[in-house]
Amino acid sequence: MGDGQIAAIVLIVLLVMLSFMTIKIVPQSEKFVVERLGKLHAVLGPGLNIIMPLIDSVKHRISILERQLPSIEQDAISKDNVLIKASIVVFYRIVSPENTVYRISNIDQAVATTVAGIVRSELGKIDLDEMQSNRAPLNASIKIQLADATDDWGIEVTRAEVLDINLDAKTMDAMLQQLNAERARRAAVAKAEGEKRAMELKAEGELFTAQRVAEAKRIQADADAYATTTVAAAIRENGMEAIQFEIAKRQIEAIGHMASSNGTRTIILPTDLADAFGAAAKMFGRKPS
Repeated sequence: MGDGQIAAIVLIVLLVMLSFMTIKIVPQSEKFVVERLGKLHAVLGPGLNIIMPLIDSVKHRISILERQLPSIEQDAISKDNVLIKASIVVFYRIVSPENTVYRISNIDQAVATTVAGIVRSELGKIDLDEMQSNRAPLNASIKIQLADATDDWGIEVTRAEVLDINLDAKTMDAMLQQLNAERARRAAVAKAEGEKRAMELKAEGELFTAQRVAEAKRIQADADAYATTTVAAAIRENGMEAIQFEIAKRQIEAIGHMASSNGTRTIILPTDLADAFGAAAKMFGRKPS
């Protein structure tokens, strides 16, 4: 092999190496930070990119996928002076790799430390009951403050949430006693309200019955008064004949009751019964048959 062939092979090898150094293919999930002579030059996005060989170099390959920090355990004291331990989860992703690379040395540790301080401050502003019943405002406030604090680091906080609130044994026992006492109180109140309602319903029933009895008595009294008034008017108009008719009617009613009795065998009619009906017939303008 001659010198010319060797030189050609060397040239081809150098061209291939320069091509590899010049062309950079960046995956979709990453960004490359390029330095030129030790200084930040560019950030390469996904796809085919070209840099200057021997002058430019890829110093950092940064994943832009969303990341989850290990669960953060943070002690705090609530507004009502209860010692608690909060469990926090944080998700974030890198949006400006140049800031993440050149402004902070350990991004995960920095975010965890920042979260701890923010959570301790926010938990101290609210009561324990509010933490356990409504965490949405707390989580929203933590996320906003964390986003502001980490804005210069080139990251975007996608989720920051307090997952759990744990208490020490003494506080838990006290809360259980308070919960049991509250349940007993509610049960007593419910029982008292039930008894009160039962008494009210009973009183309403008795009042309704009394009203109906009074109404019936009133109607009967009105009927009796009407009958008395009618008889009195008849007596005023017809005198003794009306009295005899009323007596005869009462006698017939009594005889009817006697006839319907099982023990009745003989019925004796008064002798003046026909005379009474004759007088009644004259009173109404008809003659007895």
